[in-house]
Amino acid sequence: MTQQIELFDIASPCVSVCTSNKKGYCFGCLRSRTERQLWLSMTNEQRREVLRLIAGRKQRIEQLKDQQLGFDFDEVVEVGELF
Repeated sequence: MTQQIELFDIASPCVSVCTSNKKGYCFGCLRSRTERQLWLSMTNEQRREVLRLIAGRKQRIEQLKDQQLGFDFDEVVEVGELF
């Protein structure tokens, strides 16, 4: 199988919200401290893996938010008349 040539570098997921939690994950881009530090020296394949990990982290955060709030945002709620 031939390998596809990458024409463009994969852009950093940084959104300029550079604050980390206790475990070192950035609140803005959800990368670990190590992932942020090594981004510029990573290959495109490694960067794609980090982006895959970020997507999983976002999904887990959304699931936790839904569980903690107890809301089902897809559920249609009937609202009665106020007056």
